[in-house]
Amino acid sequence: MPKQMLDDVYNEKILAFAAEIPRTERLQSPDATVALTSPLCGSRVTVDVVLDGDRVAGYGQEVRACALGSAAASIVGQNIVGRTTTEVREAREALRAMLKEGGPPPGGVWKDLEILTPARAVKARHRSIMLAFDALDKAFAEIEAKQGGANGQDRATA
Repeated sequence: MPKQMLDDVYNEKILAFAAEIPRTERLQSPDATVALTSPLCGSRVTVDVVLDGDRVAGYGQEVRACALGSAAASIVGQNIVGRTTTEVREAREALRAMLKEGGPPPGGVWKDLEILTPARAVKARHRSIMLAFDALDKAFAEIEAKQGGANGQDRATA
Protein backbone atom coordinates (compact mmCIF):
# COMPACT_ATOMS: atom_id res chain seq x y z
CA MET A 1 0.00 0.00 0.00
CA PRO A 2 1.50 3.39 -0.94
CA LYS A 3 2.51 5.64 1.97
CA GLN A 4 -0.04 8.35 1.14
CA MET A 5 -2.83 5.76 1.16
CA LEU A 6 -1.59 4.43 4.51
CA ASP A 7 -1.54 7.97 5.89
CA ASP A 8 -5.11 8.53 4.67
CA VAL A 9 -6.43 5.25 6.05
CA TYR A 10 -4.61 5.37 9.39
CA ASN A 11 -5.14 9.06 10.00
CA GLU A 12 -4.98 10.90 13.32
CA LYS A 13 -8.77 10.82 13.85
CA ILE A 14 -8.99 7.06 13.32
CA LEU A 15 -6.09 6.46 15.68
CA ALA A 16 -7.67 8.74 18.30
CA PHE A 17 -10.97 6.84 18.19
CA ALA A 18 -9.12 3.51 18.29
CA ALA A 19 -7.19 4.60 21.38
CA GLU A 20 -10.32 5.54 23.38
CA ILE A 21 -12.90 2.77 23.14
CA PRO A 22 -15.90 3.35 25.43
CA ARG A 23 -18.14 0.79 27.11
CA THR A 24 -15.45 -1.85 27.52
CA GLU A 25 -17.05 -3.23 30.69
CA ARG A 26 -18.83 -6.49 29.92
CA LEU A 27 -22.45 -6.70 31.09
CA GLN A 28 -23.40 -9.11 33.89
CA SER A 29 -26.82 -10.11 32.52
CA PRO A 30 -27.07 -9.26 28.82
CA ASP A 31 -30.04 -10.27 26.71
CA ALA A 32 -27.50 -11.51 24.14
CA THR A 33 -23.75 -11.83 23.73
CA VAL A 34 -22.14 -12.25 20.33
CA ALA A 35 -18.47 -12.58 19.40
CA LEU A 36 -17.29 -12.25 15.81
CA THR A 37 -13.85 -12.51 14.27
CA SER A 38 -12.49 -11.27 10.96
CA PRO A 39 -10.72 -14.25 9.38
CA LEU A 40 -8.44 -12.02 7.29
CA CYS A 41 -6.83 -10.01 10.08
CA GLY A 42 -7.88 -11.77 13.28
CA SER A 43 -9.77 -8.78 14.67
CA ARG A 44 -12.37 -9.84 17.24
CA VAL A 45 -15.28 -7.99 18.83
CA THR A 46 -17.58 -9.32 21.52
CA VAL A 47 -20.75 -7.37 22.34
CA ASP A 48 -23.20 -7.65 25.22
CA VAL A 49 -26.62 -6.11 24.63
CA VAL A 50 -29.65 -5.33 26.76
CA LEU A 51 -32.79 -4.13 25.00
CA ASP A 52 -35.75 -2.29 26.46
CA GLY A 53 -38.35 -2.97 23.82
CA ASP A 54 -36.50 -2.16 20.60
CA ARG A 55 -34.14 0.37 22.23
CA VAL A 56 -30.59 -0.42 23.40
CA ALA A 57 -30.59 0.03 27.19
CA GLY A 58 -27.22 -1.55 27.94
CA TYR A 59 -24.07 -2.26 25.97
CA GLY A 60 -20.65 -3.64 26.72
CA GLN A 61 -17.90 -4.63 24.34
CA GLU A 62 -14.53 -6.30 24.26
CA VAL A 63 -12.50 -5.16 21.27
CA ARG A 64 -9.33 -6.87 20.05
CA ALA A 65 -9.12 -5.35 16.61
CA CYS A 66 -6.93 -3.44 14.21
CA ALA A 67 -7.06 0.37 14.34
CA LEU A 68 -9.90 0.51 11.80
CA GLY A 69 -12.05 -2.06 13.60
CA SER A 70 -11.26 -0.43 16.93
CA ALA A 71 -12.21 3.02 15.62
CA ALA A 72 -15.55 1.70 14.33
CA ALA A 73 -16.24 -0.07 17.66
CA SER A 74 -15.35 3.14 19.50
CA ILE A 75 -17.92 5.11 17.51
CA VAL A 76 -20.51 2.38 18.13
CA GLY A 77 -19.77 2.48 21.87
CA GLN A 78 -20.19 6.25 21.99
CA ASN A 79 -23.57 6.23 20.26
CA ILE A 80 -25.31 2.91 20.83
CA VAL A 81 -27.24 3.36 24.10
CA GLY A 82 -30.68 4.82 23.49
CA ARG A 83 -30.75 3.88 19.79
CA THR A 84 -33.42 1.61 18.36
CA THR A 85 -32.54 -1.63 16.64
CA THR A 86 -33.80 -0.07 13.40
CA GLU A 87 -31.49 2.94 13.77
CA VAL A 88 -28.51 0.67 14.41
CA ARG A 89 -29.35 -1.58 11.48
CA GLU A 90 -29.77 1.43 9.19
CA ALA A 91 -26.35 2.74 10.27
CA ARG A 92 -24.87 -0.72 9.66
CA GLU A 93 -26.29 -0.84 6.16
CA ALA A 94 -25.10 2.70 5.40
CA LEU A 95 -21.58 1.84 6.60
CA ARG A 96 -21.57 -1.33 4.52
CA ALA A 97 -22.73 0.59 1.45
CA MET A 98 -20.12 3.30 2.09
CA LEU A 99 -17.33 0.72 2.18
CA LYS A 100 -18.45 -1.68 -0.52
CA GLU A 101 -20.47 0.46 -2.93
CA GLY A 102 -19.00 3.94 -2.53
CA GLY A 103 -22.18 5.19 -0.87
CA PRO A 104 -22.34 8.21 1.42
CA PRO A 105 -21.27 7.79 5.03
CA PRO A 106 -23.90 7.27 7.73
CA GLY A 107 -25.39 10.47 9.09
CA GLY A 108 -26.86 11.71 12.33
CA VAL A 109 -25.21 10.40 15.48
CA TRP A 110 -23.19 8.02 13.29
CA LYS A 111 -21.55 10.80 11.24
CA ASP A 112 -18.13 10.10 12.81
CA LEU A 113 -18.04 6.88 10.77
CA GLU A 114 -17.17 9.16 7.85
CA ILE A 115 -13.54 9.01 9.05
CA LEU A 116 -13.46 5.43 7.75
CA THR A 117 -14.16 6.52 4.17
CA PRO A 118 -10.49 6.11 3.12
CA ALA A 119 -10.74 2.42 4.09
CA ARG A 120 -12.94 1.77 1.06
CA ALA A 121 -9.71 0.97 -0.79
CA VAL A 122 -8.62 -1.58 1.84
CA LYS A 123 -11.09 -4.40 1.25
CA ALA A 124 -9.19 -6.71 3.61
CA ARG A 125 -10.24 -4.45 6.53
CA HIS A 126 -13.95 -4.09 5.66
CA ARG A 127 -14.93 -7.09 7.80
CA SER A 128 -13.00 -5.71 10.79
CA ILE A 129 -14.70 -2.34 10.41
CA MET A 130 -18.11 -4.02 10.30
CA LEU A 131 -17.55 -6.37 13.28
CA ALA A 132 -19.31 -4.33 16.00
CA PHE A 133 -22.33 -3.65 13.78
CA ASP A 134 -22.50 -7.25 12.53
CA ALA A 135 -22.30 -8.55 16.11
CA LEU A 136 -25.08 -6.15 17.13
CA ASP A 137 -27.27 -7.28 14.24
CA LYS A 138 -26.77 -10.91 15.25
CA ALA A 139 -27.46 -10.09 18.92
CA PHE A 140 -30.65 -8.26 17.98
CA ALA A 141 -31.78 -11.26 15.91
CA GLU A 142 -31.12 -13.61 18.85
CA ILE A 143 -33.11 -11.40 21.21
CA GLU A 144 -35.95 -11.07 18.70
CA ALA A 145 -36.02 -14.86 18.24
CA LYS A 146 -36.30 -15.31 22.02
CA GLN A 147 -39.17 -12.81 22.02
CA GLY A 148 -40.96 -14.74 19.31
CA GLY A 149 -39.73 -12.65 16.40
CA ALA A 150 -41.88 -9.64 17.28
CA ASN A 151 -39.36 -7.29 15.70
CA GLY A 152 -37.59 -9.82 13.45
CA GLN A 153 -37.02 -9.47 9.76
CA ASP A 154 -34.80 -11.27 7.28
CA ARG A 155 -31.32 -9.78 7.41
CA ALA A 156 -28.51 -10.05 4.91
CA THR A 157 -25.02 -10.02 6.39
CA ALA A 158 -22.27 -7.80 5.09
